[in-house]
Amino acid sequence: MGKMKTRNLVLGLVSLVMAGSLTACDDGRAGAEGAAKQLASSLAALDVGSLAVSGKDASAANDELNAVFEGLGAKPSVQSGDVKLDGETATFPLNYSWNIGSAKWEYSSEATLKKSGDKWAVQWNPQLLAPELSDGQTLSVKTVPAQRGQILGAGDAPIVEDRPVFRVGIDKTKLAADQADASARAMAALLGLDVEDYAKQVAASGPQAFVEGIVLRAYTPEITEAKITAIPGGASILDSMALAPTRTFARALLGSVGQASAEQIEKSNGALRAGDTTGTGGLQQKYDSLLRGKDGVEVVAKQAAKSEGETPATKVFFSSLPVPGTTLKTTLDLKLQQLAEETLAGVGPASAIVALKPSTGAVLAAASGPGSNGYNTAMLGQYAPGSTFKIVDSLALFRDGATPDSKVECTPTLTVDGRTFKNSEGYPESSLGSVTLRDAFAHSCNTAFINARDTVSQDQLESAAMALGVAVEAPKLGADAFLGSVPGAAEGTEHAASMIGQGKVLFSPLSAAIMAASVGNGAPVSPQLVLNPEAQNSSPTATPTESGSAPPSSSPSGAPSPSASAPPASPPSTKPITKEEAAALSDMMRAVVTSGHAGFLAQVPGAPVGAKTGTAEFGNDDPPKTHAWIVAVHGDLAVAVFVEDGGLGATTSGPLLKSFLTAAG
Repeated sequence: MGKMKTRNLVLGLVSLVMAGSLTACDDGRAGAEGAAKQLASSLAALDVGSLAVSGKDASAANDELNAVFEGLGAKPSVQSGDVKLDGETATFPLNYSWNIGSAKWEYSSEATLKKSGDKWAVQWNPQLLAPELSDGQTLSVKTVPAQRGQILGAGDAPIVEDRPVFRVGIDKTKLAADQADASARAMAALLGLDVEDYAKQVAASGPQAFVEGIVLRAYTPEITEAKITAIPGGASILDSMALAPTRTFARALLGSVGQASAEQIEKSNGALRAGDTTGTGGLQQKYDSLLRGKDGVEVVAKQAAKSEGETPATKVFFSSLPVPGTTLKTTLDLKLQQLAEETLAGVGPASAIVALKPSTGAVLAAASGPGSNGYNTAMLGQYAPGSTFKIVDSLALFRDGATPDSKVECTPTLTVDGRTFKNSEGYPESSLGSVTLRDAFAHSCNTAFINARDTVSQDQLESAAMALGVAVEAPKLGADAFLGSVPGAAEGTEHAASMIGQGKVLFSPLSAAIMAASVGNGAPVSPQLVLNPEAQNSSPTATPTESGSAPPSSSPSGAPSPSASAPPASPPSTKPITKEEAAALSDMMRAVVTSGHAGFLAQVPGAPVGAKTGTAEFGNDDPPKTHAWIVAVHGDLAVAVFVEDGGLGATTSGPLLKSFLTAAG
């Protein structure tokens, strides 16, 4: 009984406390605060259709809310502030926060609730949505584009800069209305445009319009000024436009800039919107977020025009200044890059020329020829290097005690595990038999180097390649690249094939140039293309197996999948090439020019040229197709020339190299 009485007493006390609480809060604060929070969350959801609204039908208020904010393309975050109660009226701030592009727009408006029966009704007016907003006004966003960062070449020379252009089209002020269609069709035919499309554009534009058809860097034999002005209304307006030196200048390496595609917008996680400019491919894509900067935005209120022809009044509610993009500095030498592209202009298959400065590792040129179809063959191509790899073999032999004067056996053919290897077509008989390593290197005796396979193990080849800067990371490059792959283990015919740069050994033209540059430098060269440290830190560095991607139609036919032959971490035994070893290799590379099959390079003016040719078979044709290679050192310049389906290195890539070095001066 005692317990029961105590329990009843406790329950009675609880009832008294609760009654007291309700009496104390009977001023309606709890209800007003709840209604304030509900208004804030409804505004954030852009839906006030279920609220009690005074001064406007709830459905009409909802329509107005959505009309006002529709042009902002986003939803706000809205929080209600402290409620001030005055009898049956409650006032409080609404704190809005919008993410508009890269800017944050924050403001407060004042809201009022009035008690009607047992409900708190919102007093609806436009200022609830934004201070100073008037009836009939709607908000919209205008983007203020940021200036895109430039990409500069060596010595901070601008690659893209304002260059003169001709805007060609129809000036409708200079012809009668009934002539417009005929002139549009004639102009479209002259410029190679879709005739119907251009005729529609001209017809749809006003009587004062200039309707642009094409922008020319210069007149051509097909499109001359005389032919343009011969068409009634035809006009050519001199203007300037931000352009690279040529239409194709370093396109595969630099990439391009244009309007963001739907796919790019989707992948950008809100960073890109329709109409934004962005980079596609190459450095423009890799460093897009840096180069793009941050657009400024303006939130403007527009008042609908009261009469036809009247311009709607606008008022700026919020603005943020654009932040210009970062300038990307590179080591590209504009003259050498253009020269490399001109040298490759007539080459049909995929091709490349890469030029490095051995003393610094600066990438001076990385050109991919027209046959590469936009693919960055120069830096991403993965190909068997052929006999250029004998530079690696020779270093491994030096480390096993050989010198350029050591004797080696050069036989016409050699059979390993049933597979017969032979020397290239036209190999001189005078260099068969017991010859010096220098002579075997100069004439590129395959059998002599394959004969050395028992002396040089596969892991010694891998170490020698790494000692020459191949198949190791390039932390200063700042661009996607394939840096070479040399397997650390191989036996039998595969090891024999490795000795002549075939099997699973893969180089890019860039890695071949690195190898030659390391010989010229007397120490391993690490390539550098992008100079901005802050840009490098924001982007992954190139690794030995990083290969980028390309559409299947433009990837090289000789290239395996990007993951092929990934090199392991550098073995502890790898030591960098020494000046003495480099001098011995330079001696043998010079012999290729003075007594071997690259004698044509003896005529190159300036410092003596040292070189090594290479031919690598690929595919299943009979006779097989071949990659044509040549690498060279000319003073403080190292160059690799590659042609995918090019016959012999000496006869195909050699003349391209001679032309390039002679013009480079």
